[in-house]
Order: sequence, then C-alpha cells, then structure tokens
Amino acid sequence: MGGGAYPQPGEISLSHNGVLFLDELPEFKRGVLEVMRQPLEDREVTISRAKFTVTYPSSFMLVASMNPSPSGYFNDPDSPMTSSPQEMQRYLGKVSGPLLDRIDIHIEVTPVPFEKLSDERRGELSTVIRERVTKARKLQSGRFSDSETVHYNAQMGVKQIRAFCKLDAASLQLLKTAMERLNLSARAYDRILKVSRTIADLEASENITGNHISEAIQYRSLDRDGWLG
Repeated sequence: MGGGAYPQPGEISLSHNGVLFLDELPEFKRGVLEVMRQPLEDREVTISRAKFTVTYPSSFMLVASMNPSPSGYFNDPDSPMTSSPQEMQRYLGKVSGPLLDRIDIHIEVTPVPFEKLSDERRGELSTVIRERVTKARKLQSGRFSDSETVHYNAQMGVKQIRAFCKLDAASLQLLKTAMERLNLSARAYDRILKVSRTIADLEASENITGNHISEAIQYRSLDRDGWLG
C-alpha cells in the first residue's frame, strides 16, 4: 500500500468495502495478474499444500486502470506516436485475454479537450445517481431473495442468467451479430447479459431491450481479437 491518498503505479489498493483497485495494470507481473482469474470467476480462493487444501471466500469488485500504450498517447489523435506497434503490442500483451474476459466492463477514455474542461454546465448530481443505483440494488435484492448465494446481478450463474436475462428476437440477433463480428467468447456472452440486466435495472425496466444490449456490448471494447485492431 502507498503512503499517500492514492496508490502509486503498480501498487494495490483494497478498500474497506471489498473494492480492489490496481493502478497501471500492465506494470504488475503477469503471474500475479493471472492468479486473480480463479477468484474473479468463482469468488473463492483455493490454497493447496502438500497435506491439505483450503478454500476461502473472495468476493470483491476489481477496478483497474492502465495507459493505452507505454507513452500513454495511443488513442490520442492529436499527439505524436512515440511507441512502435511492437512496443505497444508487448505492453498490452502483459494483460492476457483470459483475464480481460473476466472483467465485466472495459472503458477507453480519450483526453478531455479544453472546451469541456472549461464548460460551466453541471453534470448529473451524485445524489441523483446514488438514488438510482440504490433503487436498482433493491430490485436485485428482491429478484434473488430466494437464493442464499446470489444477491446481485454480477453473482448470477447460468441458471439465473437464463431466467432473468431473456431477450426478444431483435435483441438476440443484435447480440449474435456482435458475438460473430467481435469474436467474443462464451464468457463474454454471459457478462454482456449481466451488464445489460443491470442497465435495465437502472432504468427500472422489467425487460432487457436492444438499447441495453447495445450499451453493454460497447463496454467490451478490449475483449476482441487483437488489441491493436
């Protein structure tokens, strides 16, 4: 842990409410990152020794940040390219596809132009956002009230996904097209359904619509064949 208010690059920050924040994700050793695959998938950690094996609960929210290239300017159209394609591929390759596959939402952030930084218009208030999130969590608590292990959408298994993430024909075709064009995995398919269910909950929508599926697909921008396109 760092001594300041924010973690330093390559450091781990674990908050009191079960959020694990990894800053500069590619700066961690690949072996360290790969160890997280099982806890992210099963929400358990299994430790094996010569004479015994112990399994501990390990349910946490992973939040990670990283630059798009060693220089940080890969997705900035107004900055010169200071890293070669080989250097960028080697840098991005430090984070494996199977690990990315287990992260629900990927968001690419481009530099904010001065006009937006100096814009005096106020965005949506945090209190309003919090109220919407609280209502969505209550919906999920009621949805899974009969389950002892599932309490919110991210914890859904195949059985719950099939029960609560039903799609109409148009939405199903939209998801099928995205799966084929982006070469997404079966695991990504389930995660898109979970995220779309949450987006629908935030809108207090009983059914998942094509708009919810489209938005969830946009959050899989790194989960494709080849980070560099």
